Amino acid sequence: MRHMHYKGIRIPVFILSILINALGIDLIIVAGFGSSPISSVPIVISLYSNWTFGQITFFANILFIAAQIALLRRQFHPIEALQLGISVIFSVALDLYMPFLSVLQGHSWPLAGVILLIGCAVLAFGICLEVASQVLMVPGDGIVKAIAQTANIRMGTAKVAFDSTLVAMALGLSLFYGGAQTFAAIGVGTIVSAMTVGRLVNFFNRRLFFIERLARLSLEDQNESPVALAKEAS
Repeated sequence: MRHMHYKGIRIPVFILSILINALGIDLIIVAGFGSSPISSVPIVISLYSNWTFGQITFFANILFIAAQIALLRRQFHPIEALQLGISVIFSVALDLYMPFLSVLQGHSWPLAGVILLIGCAVLAFGICLEVASQVLMVPGDGIVKAIAQTANIRMGTAKVAFDSTLVAMALGLSLFYGGAQTFAAIGVGTIVSAMTVGRLVNFFNRRLFFIERLARLSLEDQNESPVALAKEAS
C-alpha cells in the first residue's frame, strides 16, 4: 500500500510564500511610487493613527476573513479560520522587513522603477506558491479566491478587480483625511502593481513548471481520502 502524503513539501512552501508576499509588498512601498493596492488602505490609515502598518493590515485581514465567510457560506471550511494565525505572521513580517529595506529608499526613478517591478514580481510569485500549495491563504488572497470562485472568473482577473477597488477606497480615504502626505501612499506604483500583479500571477502559473507540479501534489493529497485508503488497504 502506497501513501502519497506531500504535506511535508506543501506546508514549508506555504510558509515561505507568506514571507515572500510580505517582502514583495514592502519592496513596492520602498520604491517610493506608492504602495501596493492591498496595502494602500492600511498605509493611509496608519499615517493618521498610532498603529503600525502591520497592525492595520491585521485588522483589515479580519474583515477579509469575514467577507470570505459571507461569500462562500457553507463552502468556507472551518480550517480556513486558521487564516487568523497566518495573518499574525504576515503582519509581523511586514513590520520586520521594512527597517532592512529602508536602504533602498530615495534612489533615482530608474532604479526605483526597477525596485517597483521586482516587488510586483516577488508578490505575484508568492501568490502563485501560496495558491498552489493549497494549505491556507493570506486573507487578502483568500478573498480574491472567494470572488473568483463565486463569480467563476480567473484568479488573476479577480485580483486586478479587487486591487483596483482597494485603490479607489484608499483615494477616498485620502480625500477624507485631507492630508497631502496621504497621497504618498498612492501613486504610479499603486496603479502599476494593480495592473501587473494579477497578470504576472497568470504568467507564472503558465510558465513555471514547478508551480503546476506543486498544484498536482496538492491535488493528490486532497484526493487521498480515508475512504480511498480503506479501499486500497482491502
